[in-house]
Amino acid sequence: MTQRGWLLFLGMGVIWGVPYAMIRIAVDDFDPVFVAFGRTFIGALVLVPIAMYTKALAPVFRRWRPLLLYTVVEIVGPWLFIGFAETTLNSSTVGLLIAAVPLIAVVIVTKLGQDKFDQRRVIGLLIGFAGVVTLVGLDIDLTNPAAIGAIALTTIGYAVGPIIINRSLADLPPLGVVTASLLIAAVVYAPFAALRRPTSFPADATLSVVGLALICTAAAFLMFFALISEVGPARATVITYINPAVAIVLGVAALGEPLTAGMAIGFPLVILGSILGTARSRDASEDALVASPAAPEAVTECCEHQLSVAKDDVGAVRSHSGGADERT
Repeated sequence: MTQRGWLLFLGMGVIWGVPYAMIRIAVDDFDPVFVAFGRTFIGALVLVPIAMYTKALAPVFRRWRPLLLYTVVEIVGPWLFIGFAETTLNSSTVGLLIAAVPLIAVVIVTKLGQDKFDQRRVIGLLIGFAGVVTLVGLDIDLTNPAAIGAIALTTIGYAVGPIIINRSLADLPPLGVVTASLLIAAVVYAPFAALRRPTSFPADATLSVVGLALICTAAAFLMFFALISEVGPARATVITYINPAVAIVLGVAALGEPLTAGMAIGFPLVILGSILGTARSRDASEDALVASPAAPEAVTECCEHQLSVAKDDVGAVRSHSGGADERT
């Protein structure tokens, strides 16, 4: 990887680990739906001129049905659910729970027939989910099932979103998809945000919303597109494994959140499980490449597609949402 690639990679790992702390600060004073609206509205204002200049918007809106579905599962639902969950859960805990998204995604793409389970992948899934169970069991008050349910829905949405992209929107400009999604989400949030608008705007909460919009959404997506161009989509998505570490450090250092036994045990298990569970496996398409030297270009194209689709679906989890946040 080039020096520019490393800088973009490290920058994205930090930027998409920050939203959890910012959301935690914002929801102390603002309603979660107002936070989500502010982030999408300001982010859209920044990206719309760029998308229009590059003519990336028009083709996206022509495919409005999958775009709308993607926006609901990747932005509208998750960004509201995360804000709601962080009214009661620590930001570092939420960040670590969302790190399980690749595990959910690999189960989904396997069930869809786009990949298959092997021994390594099964072990990875078991390890990763054991980490989640450890975190939930040791750190989270189980008398508040709504917050846990909100994060569960978020992880499912973040896992499904990239699959919709790959199946229905992959040939469209990424910048256009993101910008259009932010516009749609802002419109959906707007009436609810108006009903729950704050009576005052404390500096910390206001700056957190602005930071979420400008840094963790607009700037983050532009950097992520540059990173994909520099190192490719598969390597770019490895930032998924860095984000929760940043979330934990910020939660403990900046917000005074405790470093708990659940985090100490659950974090390495979730990350190890995600790496093992989402690593590419040797499948039939690879065997076909070895067994059929004839028509190498066609076989190679098929092989590359089959090998990349699950990794792209799983790893691109926050690539269009900002849970790096995409992830937040």
